[in-house]
Amino acid sequence: MAARRHKGHEEHEEHFDESWLVSYADMMTLLVALFMVLFSISSVNISKFEDLQRSLSNAFSGKVLPGGKGIQESGGSDPSVSSVVKAPDTSALVAQDGTAKQQAAAAKAEGENLEALRKAIAGAVRDRGLSSRVRTRVTRRGLEVRLLTDDLLFASGSAVVQERGAGLLRDVGEILGMESQHPVVVEGHTDDVPIATAQFPTNWELSSARATGVVRALTAAGIPAKRLTAQGRADLDGIASNRTASGRALNRRVEILLPRQVAPPTDVGATTSGDPAVTAAVDAAFPSISPEIQP
Repeated sequence: MAARRHKGHEEHEEHFDESWLVSYADMMTLLVALFMVLFSISSVNISKFEDLQRSLSNAFSGKVLPGGKGIQESGGSDPSVSSVVKAPDTSALVAQDGTAKQQAAAAKAEGENLEALRKAIAGAVRDRGLSSRVRTRVTRRGLEVRLLTDDLLFASGSAVVQERGAGLLRDVGEILGMESQHPVVVEGHTDDVPIATAQFPTNWELSSARATGVVRALTAAGIPAKRLTAQGRADLDGIASNRTASGRALNRRVEILLPRQVAPPTDVGATTSGDPAVTAAVDAAFPSISPEIQP
């Protein structure tokens, strides 16, 4: 029995002596891994290090930009370097210049077309002896035909086109129908004297009806309806003072506009042409297209 207890004790002691090997093995494994990591960190890739050295050297002392100098050589203030950096794309400049020339050529051609129409309308106006009632101009807006309505297009407070005006509108419509590229905008204008009838409660209705009457006359002359637009402006865009009878007469008008489709160059000066047959008195009676309210 004692022998068996002794044998069991020896077996227990043998098991106890072997258990430390596990911890020892784990510690050695960790140490090996640590030394491997330290070794890998301390190792230097010579080729990569040399590449990095060359890159840094070129960045701080090399001639990176064409025709330029390094920062250490010139302090970064060489004007040749600045010129290289800021030089525009010449191909883009050539394209922009070509586009500008094409636009200028198109605007010139359009202006010549509008001027030909203006001359034809001015001739028809002269033939009818109405030069003192009609003004034709080619401006930056386009072709403008301004007609005073009194004793020509409409009677007072009416939107029915009179016979004398109907003949003129027929001539104008036939001339404008010779080309089909431009829309035709007809604007009706009145003075500031209120109107209050069953047909025209305000000047808005009167100016709109007069513009519509002119549009119908131009349609009858052959201009397609899709090119025409009628607008009533009442007394908003006066060109003269409403304090005098002559000023109010100037404000009672109809304007026919062919808007430009190509904007003229901004550096072009005066682009307005007038009828040389129109006298200075008529020029004074027709201020600029921009409203000029006189005191």
